[in-house]
Amino acid sequence: MEPTLNDAIPAIETTWVVVAAVFVLFMQAGFLLLEVGFSRMKNAGTVVPKVLANLSVAALCYWGVGFALAFGGAGWFAGTEGTFLGTSNGDLFPAMAFSSATVPAKFFFQFVFCAVSLAIVWGTTLERIKFGAYLIYAVVFSALIYPIISHWIFGGGWLQASFGMQDFAGSTVVHLIGATGAFAALLLLGPRQGKYGRDGKPNVIPGHSMPLVGLAVLILWFGWQGFNPGSTLGAIGGRFAEVMVVTNLAAAAGVLGAMATIYLLTRTWDIGMTGNGAIAGLVAITAPSGYVEYWAAPIIGLVAGVIVVTGVILIDKVIDDPVGALSSHGLAGIWGTLSCGLFASPRLAELNAIGNGGLFYTGSFDQLGVQALGVAAAFVAVFTVSFLVFFLIKATYGLRVKPEEERYGLDIVEHGMWGYPEQFMPVPGSEYHQPAAPAQRPTPRPVPIGLSTRTQEG
Repeated sequence: MEPTLNDAIPAIETTWVVVAAVFVLFMQAGFLLLEVGFSRMKNAGTVVPKVLANLSVAALCYWGVGFALAFGGAGWFAGTEGTFLGTSNGDLFPAMAFSSATVPAKFFFQFVFCAVSLAIVWGTTLERIKFGAYLIYAVVFSALIYPIISHWIFGGGWLQASFGMQDFAGSTVVHLIGATGAFAALLLLGPRQGKYGRDGKPNVIPGHSMPLVGLAVLILWFGWQGFNPGSTLGAIGGRFAEVMVVTNLAAAAGVLGAMATIYLLTRTWDIGMTGNGAIAGLVAITAPSGYVEYWAAPIIGLVAGVIVVTGVILIDKVIDDPVGALSSHGLAGIWGTLSCGLFASPRLAELNAIGNGGLFYTGSFDQLGVQALGVAAAFVAVFTVSFLVFFLIKATYGLRVKPEEERYGLDIVEHGMWGYPEQFMPVPGSEYHQPAAPAQRPTPRPVPIGLSTRTQEG
């Protein structure tokens, strides 16, 4: 029998979902380079095995139980079917039944979302956390925390089914969840040595490579073209292209909003803030990308750019977050989720069959209230469980390396080798120094960063 057009549709849908998932998978390279760039040279190498190990832990845990808890069945709290992908029966995953893509394709797409959320946690903990703590929390996060919360909002759980919470691609599910886990870790981990002076004021600890940060941001921007458009879970009808345009508009506005804000505050075009402006715009548009018309996207992105700059400056006064993830993923994620309650088009809400139009269309605060409820529920649940997990890690295995290990750098302490050639490492005479190639401390040089000029060392 000759294949018909109807036979081709599942193949087309599956192909698009897999391609979009590969885009999102490539974002791991972006997170790796972002964290390497914002690290000092003595801590750059440890990022590589961390990203690879967490991606691998998430792959196995999400395959085993995570996907089932997120999408298996239609329970109000968590899924109940589909562990280990033991069947390709699409009936077990009703929240994604609208797509004719195969179950393995849907699984892989949702797995890379889980991996992105987990990656967000760790950028905040650079340069002082024990490597093993990554692995312990990764198991709990990818097997339980992320799947259950995503079920509430993506998988037909109580926030989606009973209240109509809108989150097209994960401003809350992916980004706020990751930032909340990071927040719990930072409260127990504490700041890097030298971050705060005796007067309590923050010192700037510059990363060693802003070009790597710039490359990372462009890779993340590229990956987001699978992240949001891929959440259509299908190519038929071309709707993914509309989502792609909306996503790009918000990212561009986020860059310009952040640049304008930091320039008004400091009279400098700060490199890190510019990059975080792009990320904040992308994070913010993630929830409303399938719910808003073109005109709303630049507004959402512009506001996110302002939020990320002010958020980084204010948070830095009390919490040491080297990459600004609490602001770019947390605060921007909250704003993006709430923006559905303001800008959601009734036409698109009806098309998605979730929730209602936003305040600017309907004059009603109902959808905005639902969005706020979802943000609060996700934050409280993730923070509570994450804080408990990190507390137990700290009390048993240990959460932070020893002070002298932190000074020498995690590359040599945790992995027995430098991320960069040893002659550039400023630790001569230490017990971790390898005498075969004596290290030379580089001449300190002034580097203008953000609000002030500090002395940068390797």
